[in-house]
Parts: sequence; C-alpha cells; structure tokens
Amino acid sequence: MAPDRSRQYGTSLLELNLVLVVIAILGATSILGFDCGSTELTAAHQEITGSLYEAFALARARGTNVTVALGQATGAGEHLAVQLGSKVKWGKPESIPLPPDMDAPIVAAKTGEAHPIISVTPRHTTLASLWFLNDGQEALCMRLSGQGHLYVLRWRRDLKKWTRL
Repeated sequence: MAPDRSRQYGTSLLELNLVLVVIAILGATSILGFDCGSTELTAAHQEITGSLYEAFALARARGTNVTVALGQATGAGEHLAVQLGSKVKWGKPESIPLPPDMDAPIVAAKTGEAHPIISVTPRHTTLASLWFLNDGQEALCMRLSGQGHLYVLRWRRDLKKWTRL
C-alpha cells in the first residue's frame, strides 16, 4: 500500500508569524519593564561591599589601616575609591521612609554620607557608619558596625517596605 501523502507535517507560514508576534510582544514587555536604576543600585551595593572586603584583606595582610573613600571623598595616602553608577545618588529621597526602629540620622539621610572615608584596621574594626543610596525610586540603607559587619536594607517600591539583603 502506498503512503498517505495527504497529511502535512510541519508548520505553515501563518503559524510561524503568530509565534513571532507572541515572541515580539513578550520581548517588548520585558524590555519596557526592565528597571536599569535598580540594577545600578545592586551594582553600587556590590561595589561598596567588595571595597570593604578588599580593605579588610589588605589591612590584615599589611598590618596597617586601609581607607575606603566613598562618593567624592578624597583622603591623604593610599585608599580604595568606590565607583558608583551615574543614576545612583547619595542620600534618601523624602518620599521614602526611614527603616523601622531607626532614629532620623542628621547627615546620612540628606547627603547619604555620614563618614565618607572609612578606616579599617587589621583587627577587623572600623568606625560605625551609615549611608543611604538611591536611584530616585528605590533606596539602600547600609550600616557598618564597629566590628566591620555590613548590614544592608533595600527599600522596595513594589512592596513599599524595607527588605534585608
């Protein structure tokens, strides 16, 4: 018996066009929904964290204090400079509340920098400090304890609350 050639296997041009339209719509919505500012805040968080870890490692290896300069700060001697993205600003916008159980900081909330130069010691200690970074819609609150522990909170505009990172 001869094979039945009346059945067609594969896709038609119409089906291919429908699939391409769906892919284009999904791609456009994902690109429009992508928030570059939040990405830059994440990069700023990683830059500060990495600079602090590097400073602690250098301080321990050298046996001397190492400084980390944040923002526009400059200091005497050798220091690690933190580079931030163009959309990231120091300070906390007025529209974003303070994290829970936090007294209003005088300097950090407005300028973002309580102590723009941090000295870390070989014994893994530092001056306790607080910084705020923002992209206009979301914010980071970074607290550095005297024992060198960094605590980071992020204001999530979609949740309307601070979350721990």
